[in-house]
Amino acid sequence: MAVLSQVAVMMILILAGMLCCRLRLLPKEVNKSLSNLVLLVASPAVILVSYQKPFDAALLAGLGWSFLLAAICFAAAILLPVLLLRGGRSREALAVERFSATYSNCAFMGVPLIQGVYGQEGVFYLTAFLTCFNLLVWTHGVMVMKGEITRSSALKALRSPAILATVLGFVLFLCNVTIPAVPMQALTAVANLNTPLAMFVAGATIAQTNLFAALKKPRIYYLCFLKLLVIPGVCMAILRLLPVDGMAAGVNLLAVACPTAATGTLFAIEYGKDSGYASEIFALTTLFSLATLPLVMAVWAI
Repeated sequence: MAVLSQVAVMMILILAGMLCCRLRLLPKEVNKSLSNLVLLVASPAVILVSYQKPFDAALLAGLGWSFLLAAICFAAAILLPVLLLRGGRSREALAVERFSATYSNCAFMGVPLIQGVYGQEGVFYLTAFLTCFNLLVWTHGVMVMKGEITRSSALKALRSPAILATVLGFVLFLCNVTIPAVPMQALTAVANLNTPLAMFVAGATIAQTNLFAALKKPRIYYLCFLKLLVIPGVCMAILRLLPVDGMAAGVNLLAVACPTAATGTLFAIEYGKDSGYASEIFALTTLFSLATLPLVMAVWAI
């Protein structure tokens, strides 16, 4: 199964990242820089490369469907945590939990996973999900964590490298413009860094988390179940009811089934929430997703 083999590759790279962190080859400061490199350089390069295709009306229609499916998946991912995460928790803890359940690691894990399973055409469709993610995480996500939306956060969403790469790539696709061979080769080389760097960052982040303490918290298991199985399961049920392109639907399902976004920990630090708890959720959902991702896609294939 393509998903299982790709997840196995990612697991090996995550373990390598954990080992590098334990051996102090990848300290916390360097890990943060690598994280920025992935988000600001490598992932946008992957997006831009994915748009380098001859214009095709069928691809354009598929991308339109992908935007619709992404909107539906995010609607479910926003609503379900509000309904299923409540009571007996402080407002600060609920903010971290709801953010973590809603937003998936669609850039760090989604891009390399979908690239490995569906190829560049899959990443092409994934740009719709990434666009929705960036717009929502800096508006709704900030509101969840901070309690309000600021104009600067909304503008930041529009200026994110992933959005800019999507807009540029889309314009080139519509105009049927091909990037010259030499710059394209350099761009592809940068894009190829995305998977190993992203998995090393994930591994190093997990290595810096107290997994034994996290494993003793029953609430985290419920969160993992909600994030990795319930929300993807609901999205899957909805997608099956729609007459959609199979690849566009599969890409969006894989994206929503990815573990919690690393952004949750960064936002928790920024807005004074429990960053340790956010990091624990990120670590365990990432580890458990190595089993749940193949499971979700195996059910989808039935």
